[in-house]
Amino acid sequence: MRRPQKDIQLTTYDDLLGISEIDDTDMDKVIEVPLAELFPFKNHPFHVLDDEKMDETVESIRSYGVLNPALVRPRAEGGYELVAGHRRKRACELAGRDTMPVIVRNYSDDEAVVIMVDSNIQRDNILPSEKAFAYKMKLEALKHQGVKSETGSDAETADLVGKEAGDSGRKVQRYIRLTELLPELLELVDRGKIKVSPAVSLSYLSKEEQEWVLQCVVGRAASVSGTMADQLKKHSEEGKLTELAVELILCEEKKETGKVTLPGKVKQYFPKDYSNQQIEQVIFELLENWKNSQ
Repeated sequence: MRRPQKDIQLTTYDDLLGISEIDDTDMDKVIEVPLAELFPFKNHPFHVLDDEKMDETVESIRSYGVLNPALVRPRAEGGYELVAGHRRKRACELAGRDTMPVIVRNYSDDEAVVIMVDSNIQRDNILPSEKAFAYKMKLEALKHQGVKSETGSDAETADLVGKEAGDSGRKVQRYIRLTELLPELLELVDRGKIKVSPAVSLSYLSKEEQEWVLQCVVGRAASVSGTMADQLKKHSEEGKLTELAVELILCEEKKETGKVTLPGKVKQYFPKDYSNQQIEQVIFELLENWKNSQ
């Protein structure tokens, strides 16, 4: 017998919170909980920063208290896991409070992930790494729940993931690719040293190949354009990407025009129908063989 499809309303933050339907049961009442009994959500992807906005939150709490209770769920080990309210907890600590008002709910792991992501994803200045891991967590949670788009396609399921933030399924999938980057490269994306589009192409490289890229970017102040990243990805897919090739593409081939110029004397040794890219690849391989023979 075919199982009935689960209702995709589980992806709706307000419905899961049930704010409009709070009743008088103990699980819906606002209670004061010691901060020491509140623990962060497992693998929480969003950073809690002591920035200007945190200062404003701290001042608000000192003046008016916590206006919106945090959302938590009981932990088997004792205490409560924060689902929504990590910044509020930090602000309470900075404000010198010992407790914080919370609403306790018995959410499943997947339900908690959806709420945790949706309650944070619309914040200003979300970092690429935050979106990347948040979207990955939510997509996995929806799949565990059996939630699918009407057609059942992965792309449209990704549309559901990005709905709260207004991101398309394709954009969601591209952000999730960033989770395949080395942490050091992903940090460079967060800092704006590498743009998201080239970073997506770099995410298809092996970890060793990414290490070579990192060495060029950090050690030799190389930049990574979209064209360079695509070239690296293509060489990797063909099994022809070497450490020397990475150096030549990112570090050695910079010209004021931004283009690579091959001298005519070099071109005379290749068939006339060879493109610059084909000539470059042959040169890379010859140089690599020469390097290995030294």
